[in-house]
Amino acid sequence: MNEQKILKILIGEFLDRLNLIKQKIITRDFSFPKAEDKIKVAIGMRRSGKTYFVYQQILDMINNKKIPLSRILYINFEDDRLLPLDRNKLAKLIEAFYSLYPENHDHKCYLFLDEIQNVEDWPIVIRRFHDSKNTEIFLTGSSAKLLSKEIATSLRGRSLATEIWPYSFHEYMKAKNISFEKGLFDKKTQDHLTKTFHNYLTEGGFPEVNKYDADVRQRILQEYIDIVLLRDIIERHKIKNSSLVKYMILSMIHNVSNPFTINKFYNELKSKGYKTSKDILYEYADYIEDAYLAFSVPIFDKSIRKAQTNPKKIYAIDPGIVRAVTLNYDGDLGKLFENVIYLDLRRLGCKINYYLTSERYEIDFVIKTPKGQQKFFQVVWNADDKKTFAREKRALNLAEKELKIKGEIITLESYLQEGINLS
Repeated sequence: MNEQKILKILIGEFLDRLNLIKQKIITRDFSFPKAEDKIKVAIGMRRSGKTYFVYQQILDMINNKKIPLSRILYINFEDDRLLPLDRNKLAKLIEAFYSLYPENHDHKCYLFLDEIQNVEDWPIVIRRFHDSKNTEIFLTGSSAKLLSKEIATSLRGRSLATEIWPYSFHEYMKAKNISFEKGLFDKKTQDHLTKTFHNYLTEGGFPEVNKYDADVRQRILQEYIDIVLLRDIIERHKIKNSSLVKYMILSMIHNVSNPFTINKFYNELKSKGYKTSKDILYEYADYIEDAYLAFSVPIFDKSIRKAQTNPKKIYAIDPGIVRAVTLNYDGDLGKLFENVIYLDLRRLGCKINYYLTSERYEIDFVIKTPKGQQKFFQVVWNADDKKTFAREKRALNLAEKELKIKGEIITLESYLQEGINLS
C-alpha cells in the first residue's frame, strides 16, 4: 500500500476519533509556547495525556483560529500498521499529505507527529520540513532524551519543549467536576477537599484510570509500568536483564520521598544473588528517569563533590502508581503528599534540591523558579501533631539562617486552600 492510501486511512480514522472525543477533553493546565518559528515538543510518560493534549491544540485551531482541517496532519507513530519506521517512511508520509492537498504548498500547515521517537533518524526529516516549508511542527515523545541529546544535537535551537504530566490535583478535580470558592474555605469545604485529595492519593492522575474500580485501576497502572519497561527501557536501550531493571523500578517507587543510593542497592542485589555492576545500575537509573517513571533529587550544596556523593531522594511519576505497587501506604501518606508537592514543583518548571542543615535537619525542597528566584519548602502532612510541627518549624528557621533565603511550610490545609506559593 502506498503512502497516499495509508494516509487517507489514517486521516479518516483521526477525524472519527476527533469527533468522538471533542466533548470529553479536559483542558490541561499546560500550553505550547507561542513561538511559531519553533518546533514544539510535548514530552512525558506514556499514558500521561500527551495525545489528548495534542487533540486539545488541534480543536483550538479548528474552533477558535478557524484553521481548515485539510491543513492539519496528525500521525501516531505507535500505530503498528506503519512498521517498519524509518526516516524515508516519515518523509513519504508528510509528502503524501501535500500530494493529497496540493493547495497546501501555498498555505501554512500544521504537523502533529505523536511518539516521534519511534522513527529512526527522525530529526533529519523534521529539520528539512521545518526549514523548507511553511509549517508549524508539533512533536510528542515518551523519552526525556527528546528534551536533551536528540533535540540539542539535531534540531539545534529550533525547538521548545513542554513536559506533560498526569493530572495535578487541580486537573483531577476538573476531571471529577469538583470546584470550590477559594474565598469560602469553611469546614464543610475543607472536609470535602480533604476527602477528594485522599482519593487523588489513591487513584493518581493518569487520565484513563479514574473511571475504573480499584482492582481494574491497579492492574492498568501496573501494566503502564510494564509497557514503559518494555518499550522505553528494554527495547530502546537493548537491555537483556529485564527482571533486574523491573526490580530497580519497584525498589525506587517503594522508596518515594526517601534517600536512595546505588551503592546500597548494589549491596542489596549482591545479597540476593544478582550479578551486576554499579556502572550498569547507574545506567539503569538514568533510563528509568529518562522514561519518566521515577526521579532523583540531589542535595543542595556548594560543593560539587558533596552533591554527587550524598544520597539522592526519590520521587515517582504519580501517587496512583505508588499505591498500585505497594501493599499498604496508608501509614505513610505524608510521603505521598511530599511526592505530590515534588510533582507540582516540576509542573511549575522549578529546579529542585533537598537540603541538610548543620544540625542534620532535612529540608524537603530547595527550589529555583524559572525566573531565577530561590525558596525552600518543608512539607507537613499532619499539622495537628504539635511535636512534629515544632520540629519542622525549627528546621525551617535554621535553614533560613544558613541559606539566607525564604522558607515556607506547606500543610495539607494550606495546600488545599492556596496551592504552592512561589513568590
